[in-house]
Amino acid sequence: MAVYKVCWFKDLTGRCNDADILAAFDDALHDGVHVISASLGSPPPLSPLFATSTEVGSFHAMQLGVSTVFSAGNDGPDAAMVQNVSPWGVTVAASTIDRRFPTVIALGNNASFVGEGFIVKDMKTPLVESTSVFADGRTCSLDQLVNRTAASGKIVLCFSTMGMVSGEGAALAVYAGGGSGVIFADSSSRRSNQDNFLPTVHVNLRQGTHILNYIQSRSRQRPTVHVSASRTVVGSTPAPAIAYFSSRGPSSISPNILKPDVTAPGVNILAAWPPKSSPTMLPLDKRSTEWNFDTGTSMSCPHVTGIVAILRSVHPTWSPAAVKSALMTTAYVHDDTSDAMLAGGTQKAADAFDTGAGHVDPLPALDPGLVYDADARDHVRFLCGLGYTEAQVRQMVLPSPALDTSCAGGAIGDADLNYPAIVLPELRVVVTVKRTVTNVGLQRETVYHATVISPQGTHVEVWPPALAFSPRCARAEYYVTVTPAKLSRGRYDFGEIVWSDGYHRVRTPLVVRVTNLPDAGVGAQPTNQHRDTTEY
Repeated sequence: MAVYKVCWFKDLTGRCNDADILAAFDDALHDGVHVISASLGSPPPLSPLFATSTEVGSFHAMQLGVSTVFSAGNDGPDAAMVQNVSPWGVTVAASTIDRRFPTVIALGNNASFVGEGFIVKDMKTPLVESTSVFADGRTCSLDQLVNRTAASGKIVLCFSTMGMVSGEGAALAVYAGGGSGVIFADSSSRRSNQDNFLPTVHVNLRQGTHILNYIQSRSRQRPTVHVSASRTVVGSTPAPAIAYFSSRGPSSISPNILKPDVTAPGVNILAAWPPKSSPTMLPLDKRSTEWNFDTGTSMSCPHVTGIVAILRSVHPTWSPAAVKSALMTTAYVHDDTSDAMLAGGTQKAADAFDTGAGHVDPLPALDPGLVYDADARDHVRFLCGLGYTEAQVRQMVLPSPALDTSCAGGAIGDADLNYPAIVLPELRVVVTVKRTVTNVGLQRETVYHATVISPQGTHVEVWPPALAFSPRCARAEYYVTVTPAKLSRGRYDFGEIVWSDGYHRVRTPLVVRVTNLPDAGVGAQPTNQHRDTTEY
């Protein structure tokens, strides 16, 4: 394992220099690493791929057979905020695990609620709402604090909906007012648990409303609260679910490429921590620890990096594209109750723009059955198809006489790249795309049959419906024809294609956006962006 420092902590955020990032990629490749983990990036607007240091560095890695794993970003749940969108990198979303930290809150009227927190010892103190501590009577923020003793010795009830404050911001404000702790009420779809330096219990809005009603009803007796020490409970919460902060697709550079690719654990992950840095990274926090609970796609990214390392150790000749394909086609999309994964920040089931192909599953990925492979030349043709010039393409690649970087006669549409997902964001007419799969299973002579779930409002046909493999023929091509079957101005619908030989299950996400209705008085015209490529 090798570590290369490219970012510095400044103004409470990480700052990374392009020159340092490229130098780290070069050093890592020179040192002979087999996989690179890069938990960094910038949210949209995204620069062109040839002008983005992480995309250039990961292209170099791909040329040398080294996989690069990226974090998807922490800018969810809004659509199209995903970063690190190149098809040659693995982009990882964040999801929850089945571990909770229930914390019992008992009010002075004997009513009790269960929130979540990192409370290490019981607390019994007066309880107040924000009106007695903050000038506007609503917002738990430093700029509204009445004075430095306004919350002295008290636990303060704060709402995220009052002034759009965060749990961390509320805790800092109450701490500055001399408070003992915070009960922070937030939407159940966005509620998170973290160390805010000051003891904080997170509850949902309904629970917060009941607590507020209790405080306001105690006109003669001082409201009190007893907060018990938090417990650790495993296995009682449906998981995984997509974290509300996890950046979503579609890609704002190449919407035909599904991003993120997969999801992995990224919420309250117990991780090694530098003892010279406090758990919260706040200047006033003087604590030191070697372990810390951390949250973000920077936690999910190294999970996948470790899985990639295992795959490479078992299959050292696999290309980065084959490794990614194995991760994507074996991923699952249900939680441990066999229900559809939830998309945090909403109350809906997660879709492919939340999860990518699904949650990584290491053991099936070791034996995926079929893989979608692509080499450096395929990705050069993809770049040409994006409209990049040959000079811009050459900016991305490691000079090699074996790699043709010309675009003449070689460009392909981004939907035609041999990717383990099919995304058609502008379906106006019948479209056919081709995919090629390679049999990497132990059974060299086998037959795979296709099962299709068409996205709503489309008809999908796969030809041929069966693929036969033999020791002499390990590769097979198939075509997917998608026909719009509804009138729509543009909403995404989701389906899948599954190839199975009775043992392996090779799942390919299928995402379609039908756009065949006039928009603002302009008729939708057929486009040749995704031409019918079926050959007879």
